[in-house]
Amino acid sequence: MKIDRMIGILSLLLQREKVTTPELAEHFEVSKRTIIRDIDALCQAGIPICTTQGTGGGIRIMDGYRMDRTVLTSKDMQMIMAGLRSLDSVSGSHYYSQLMEKIKAGSSNFIGGNDTILIDLSSWDKESISEKITLIQTAIDTKRAICFDYYSPKAESARLIDPYYLIFKWSSWYVWGFCRGKQDFRMFKLNRMDRLELSAEPIANREIRFPEFETKTFFPANVHLKAAFDPSMKWHLIENYGSSSFTIQEDDSLLFEMDMDENGVIAWLLSCGDKVTVLEPQSVKEKMLQVASAIASKYQE
Repeated sequence: MKIDRMIGILSLLLQREKVTTPELAEHFEVSKRTIIRDIDALCQAGIPICTTQGTGGGIRIMDGYRMDRTVLTSKDMQMIMAGLRSLDSVSGSHYYSQLMEKIKAGSSNFIGGNDTILIDLSSWDKESISEKITLIQTAIDTKRAICFDYYSPKAESARLIDPYYLIFKWSSWYVWGFCRGKQDFRMFKLNRMDRLELSAEPIANREIRFPEFETKTFFPANVHLKAAFDPSMKWHLIENYGSSSFTIQEDDSLLFEMDMDENGVIAWLLSCGDKVTVLEPQSVKEKMLQVASAIASKYQE
């Protein structure tokens, strides 16, 4: 814990021009005496830390200091660079690429080896998503609300929200904020937004609720699906739910059972064409029959 705390102290000192002992003690939930001992230990490790007493005083790192391998290893830096590259893949500016160049210039002596992790967070609609991310980041930084038209499976609506977090989850980008119309926190998918604009409305002061990422919160499992899949769909089941989601039957069919969201399960089953037979529940069987009949009727006409 002491090593983690010391690295945390150094990280704060590298980010801020100056910090006080009481601030560090409160942040790390330890005594001021403990912080003083940690600062002494960092000095002994060769970190050039200066302290000044009195009004306006505090703790700071000497100007011109560069972090070296005593703090971060080559692998650490490669992971940081991989994270920055992933953000650069959806950035509408050159900020992250310029930041990577700065890090390389200051740490080239221990950024070695080939890149082994490449993350691309962009989608087929990269330009539109990048513009939305940049605008929402601006709104969060300047504490301004955003307005947009939103298209969901339930309805189309105009929204005015106070944005707090940009989130990449379930292979898509979302914004978490307080919806003025619903008077509650909501998560909105960027791909479903249109006519996104900065509002002149400032973000109201309120206690911010941290977003919940539990899948069951957004996709409640309200039906227990039991279905038989053709052996040719094994890749499909493994890709979506893993090899433990089904059992191979004597006729080589794949018996799949799982608690799922009824709204989403119909679309997923339809994507399998005639390679799946729903066994349970009856409500899903009936819905599949209705949809299949409606599709057949259109093409028969």
